[in-house]
Amino acid sequence: MLRRFVAKVLVPPNRRFIIAKVLRDNGVMLGINGAEISRFRRRAALLAALFCAELFALAVLYQFFATIECQATDALWLCRFLRSLVARAPVVFAVFAVLVWARPAPFAVFLRESDRHRSPAWAVAHVAGVILLLLPLIMAAGRDLGPLFGFAVWPWSIGAALAALGGVFWVAPARGWRALIAEDRYAAVVVLVVAALLPDIADWALPIWDVQAITGLTFRAVSLFLGLFNSEVYTNPAGLVIGVREFAVHIARQCSGIEGVALVTGFVCLYAFIFRTQVRFPHYWVVVLPSAIMVSWLLNVVRIGALVLIGAHVSPQLAVNGFHSYAGWLLFTLLALAIVWAVQSARWLHADGATGQGPRLLDDPMAAMILPFVAFMMASMLSQAMFPQAELGYPLRALAVMLALWVFRAAFRHLTWRLDPFALGAGVVVGVGWLVLNQSPPEEGAGLAAALGRLSGFWLSIWIVFRLIGTVLLVPFVEEMFFRGYLLGRLDQGDWRSRAVAIAVSTGLFAALHGRWLAAGLAGAVFAFVMLRNRRVEDCVLAHVVANLIIAVWALVQSDFSLI
Repeated sequence: MLRRFVAKVLVPPNRRFIIAKVLRDNGVMLGINGAEISRFRRRAALLAALFCAELFALAVLYQFFATIECQATDALWLCRFLRSLVARAPVVFAVFAVLVWARPAPFAVFLRESDRHRSPAWAVAHVAGVILLLLPLIMAAGRDLGPLFGFAVWPWSIGAALAALGGVFWVAPARGWRALIAEDRYAAVVVLVVAALLPDIADWALPIWDVQAITGLTFRAVSLFLGLFNSEVYTNPAGLVIGVREFAVHIARQCSGIEGVALVTGFVCLYAFIFRTQVRFPHYWVVVLPSAIMVSWLLNVVRIGALVLIGAHVSPQLAVNGFHSYAGWLLFTLLALAIVWAVQSARWLHADGATGQGPRLLDDPMAAMILPFVAFMMASMLSQAMFPQAELGYPLRALAVMLALWVFRAAFRHLTWRLDPFALGAGVVVGVGWLVLNQSPPEEGAGLAAALGRLSGFWLSIWIVFRLIGTVLLVPFVEEMFFRGYLLGRLDQGDWRSRAVAIAVSTGLFAALHGRWLAAGLAGAVFAFVMLRNRRVEDCVLAHVVANLIIAVWALVQSDFSLI
């Protein structure tokens, strides 16, 4: 009777399957409701997105500003293991997010404990770990890290441990994790361990690429794809070589796409295990698994073709060092998200005929603070992969931020704007200080100036417009919403210790993002004090806008856009 009343009266139709499952698995859990369950689901997904953004930023920095060959070190296995952590972490994050979605009741209890007992000290440990991971890069300053490997392995190892443990216990204390993993007979631990081993499973699948039928089919498909854009395509299936004009690539096992197919297959199997009580079998195996493998193979065909086209028509260096490094993982991430969305949306794939859509993420103010910033970071990494001079892709970043802000526009309607004199003055101080502390040599911006000089007048005007809009309006908004609105506000518990930690963490990460650590650190501290003065993130945005406006005007006067 109680179950029928809750399902039919108290709960909206699109949430009934969740509450029914909670009642089936755990009875009526006092104090746990659908809103609390949904809140933690969103929070877990947002934290996973945040940690992934950190991980991708580290990968980009090491890709473009350092060189290391594991074969040239004395610890080949250790070097490869540390490098493999970059591949393992996103898979574990993705699977953990699916676990959150599949087990609402235990995670709701977990949320309650984490909110009561979470310590900001773990956030400090996490940030310290990220800084240690960056330390070898700072010391090498663009040089080969091979000779420094014996030293670098220590900050890498300790930093990885601190960043991981700090992130885990920043999310929740040990008691919450102990209670969580005990649910469902420790199945979540097994699932996460398998997720961490998926890259190894993908490596074991690589010999499949040597099967002639697979290589021949793939090469014919890539040749047809390239034929849509070029009349002459060179293919040598026996030598695994394909190209256009003077640019050709050898498709090795690691770049063949077999790894992506194996990862997607493993992800689909883990998803089926996690949702084993909800997904309808054999429909899932007959439709979802073959479709996922086929789409993964097609995306790999497009990836290889795009790599060749970029190398032939744009830049060989960009194709090899940019697109090649990130396209595979980006496509896998997008495909995994598409699988989750498609299965959750398909009514006929669920045993009870219900879909897994709950309250919209767009209504969550926390998501509005985090995800536009994540969109900005992802677009920045795409710029690194798609353009020979990354800053040429700034319009892509601006468009990504515009789209994200438009999607979350309802969450920002409550903001109230006013010309606060203190915020205006703080912005002037930061803007002038940024210019005064700039000691960069004039030739530092020569690469960007040369790249802009090759643009036509029309495209240069478009680039300048997007650059100014992004610098003066968009970037201040998304950065202040994330660093001061979310991060500082989340860590500040009202006492002086947590407030000091909140300022240090938000300012430290803000400084790390901007490269010029001293100037950005001072700017971040000023913006933090603006936030703490009246607890208004709008004042921080205003101060940041004023600061960036001063810098942008000076950049226009000097014709030096590297300043912004």
